[in-house]
Amino acid sequence: MPLHLARLMRPFEDFFKRQAAGGLVLLGTTLLALFLANSSWSEAYFHFWENEIAFGNEEFGLAKPIHHWINDGLMAVFFFVVGLEIKREFLAGELASAKKAALPIAGAIGGMLAPALIFYVFNPSGLQSRGWGIPMATDIAFAIGVIALLGNRITRSVAIFLTALAIVDDLGAVLVIALFYTSDLNLMALAVSLIFLSVLIIGNRLDIQHPNFYALVGFALWVALLKSGIHASVAGVLIGATIPVNPRHQHDEFLVKAEELVRQIRDMGTISGPFQKQEKMGSLLALEHVTHDAMSPLQRMEHEMNHWVIFGVMPIFALANAGISMNMQELTYALSNPLTVGVALGLLVGKPVGITFAAWIAVKLGLAHLPDNTQWKEIFGIAILGGIGFTMSMFITNLAYFDEELITNAKVGIFIASLLAGIIGYVFLASLRKRTGPTV
Repeated sequence: MPLHLARLMRPFEDFFKRQAAGGLVLLGTTLLALFLANSSWSEAYFHFWENEIAFGNEEFGLAKPIHHWINDGLMAVFFFVVGLEIKREFLAGELASAKKAALPIAGAIGGMLAPALIFYVFNPSGLQSRGWGIPMATDIAFAIGVIALLGNRITRSVAIFLTALAIVDDLGAVLVIALFYTSDLNLMALAVSLIFLSVLIIGNRLDIQHPNFYALVGFALWVALLKSGIHASVAGVLIGATIPVNPRHQHDEFLVKAEELVRQIRDMGTISGPFQKQEKMGSLLALEHVTHDAMSPLQRMEHEMNHWVIFGVMPIFALANAGISMNMQELTYALSNPLTVGVALGLLVGKPVGITFAAWIAVKLGLAHLPDNTQWKEIFGIAILGGIGFTMSMFITNLAYFDEELITNAKVGIFIASLLAGIIGYVFLASLRKRTGPTV
């Protein structure tokens, strides 16, 4: 691969490696949650997440169990990074042009509609029907973890397609949450949230780049949305969408400033020992600031936050939500339940069929084209991995249901489908011939 192309692909490769490693951590915490939920520590495990943490007072405060702080608070950080990724992809990534974006967008739409339809066939009425959004999402961390195991059997372009598909999937899930899993609206709190959102937009227009501004106003927006009835995770995406894109110093200006500072540092000479003179220390710090301001605030925040989400937020979410306790009789009952079957088949069948068929239609109509060195069987293999719906599916489960039996049945369907989708997807893609093009 030419050197300039290798440099161009390095950010994606770094992202890929973090996601792949994050999938392993997520798997470990999931297994730990299942173990704790079915061990002698089961009662302590479930009781721990119900302990209440309160801030403020009764009139101007929040009091929620730990479980809710994780699902409403920590996951807002997850959605903030999702918002950053969505904005970057649409401005300068795989979704930046209509031709490049058409295939993953078409695949994602098909991969959301088909699972929802299959779920509805098995659960057409009653409380169970509220879960139609559960099988619509793809878990990118687990899916890329499987891709990493395939090595040179999969091309980089196919892996990038999976990433773009999952990002559009996340956007679709956020819209579903905002539109269909919102409780009764508090119009006053909603009006306040619109004020804070306007402040963030004005800050973007004024090119305010300090992260503390977006953190403080964003926190106020999160609280207002939490009070309004719209799920607070939407706040994360909205905050991410307001982060500025343009760096304070453009390329040429950065080079001039950096070269001047490097010249000053060089002219000061070297000293023995680990400590620098005050003047040289000032020039080094100035160079650090110039370098900092030469990066896009959006890309810098995404880079800094990504590992916290992958290795912190998502594992904690899995530890708090993946634990289900049941004996063999209860498991047998769950496997025959229409809710479990609808979720499992929605992910395991609806995802690959919906993604592949919608992508095929888009190509046949001339709206999209296949990535370079890619065949339809690879798209189908990636679509199978789209059935790994773990994190977002569990998240929507907690929004759709309040009854523990319904939640447990949905989670059983998620676990079964995600496990089988990962295994089947790996075996299918591993059976393909080794490619000679660039690999992940």
